Amino acid sequence: MYYRNINDLNKIILKRLSIIPRDFDLIVGIPRSGMLPANLLALYLNKPYTDINSFLNGHIYKSGARSQFFDIKDFKKILVVDDSIASGAAMEKCKESFKDLSSDFSVSYCAIYVIPGKEKAVDYYFEIVPLPRYFQWNILNHTTLEKACFDIDGVLCLDPTSEQNDDGEKYTDFILNAPPLFIPGSKIGTIVTSRLEKYRKETESWLKTNNVKYNDLVMLDLPDKAARQKSNSHAEHKAKTYISKPYVLFVESDISQAAEINRIAKKPVLCTENFEMIFDSESLLYNLKSGKHFPFLRKYALKIRNKIRESTKGGKHTRK
Repeated sequence: MYYRNINDLNKIILKRLSIIPRDFDLIVGIPRSGMLPANLLALYLNKPYTDINSFLNGHIYKSGARSQFFDIKDFKKILVVDDSIASGAAMEKCKESFKDLSSDFSVSYCAIYVIPGKEKAVDYYFEIVPLPRYFQWNILNHTTLEKACFDIDGVLCLDPTSEQNDDGEKYTDFILNAPPLFIPGSKIGTIVTSRLEKYRKETESWLKTNNVKYNDLVMLDLPDKAARQKSNSHAEHKAKTYISKPYVLFVESDISQAAEINRIAKKPVLCTENFEMIFDSESLLYNLKSGKHFPFLRKYALKIRNKIRESTKGGKHTRK
């Protein structure tokens, strides 16, 4: 699996910005995934931008104004941008829509990411990224989410506050009325949560109210909050379900749990705390001091280091 987030998108555009000539008059994004990279390119190239349909209607976004209308013939050289190319069907459809305008405009085509073998489908591309791949800006609508596991608190909805998390009336009210956070447009394979089984009815009610589609809901079968805290098995509980079927992705909110789920399951975990994908937490932990990998794992690294020290207390590796 290959993953790119918005930070990666921004970095690759800045790194290879010089491949784009500066004589384009207008940047046109292909809705909707192409609008984000088109906006970034327009920003860095200091050019106006719009989407395809708006362009055909003479509607151009310009700095300092919410919307302005121009004669589209004022723009002679156009760069059409999409985020990626796989089959190339979307780009071909776009080219077809510009076919009748070829006598009025010089149109070039750009994709930020292309799969191997599709480099010639556009005039400009920024990076070759093979399949399978996920992008932060469209992962919640990805057709393969039925092969994914999702946590609830911190992912589908906000985490409860300490006051709300009383294992009583306040917590029940929270579950029923929690503000939604990241709601997928595609069906989820399995929702895996550390919420207690006794709150299943309220949880299912919230999921239905917020139009969350899923196949299974796995909860923690313990009697109360005290038992849940004593077991401290959040990551193990989630990793067990992740391993149980041929799932390809787990979406978790807490960075420490995300790294631990990855360590146990040996499969990718997307953390919504920063929208980074964790592929090999043990390798990241090992190289943390070198600065080669994500600094956000420092919290997790320190936690694991302390556990190791406790487990080896009295042994030859104990530091005094």
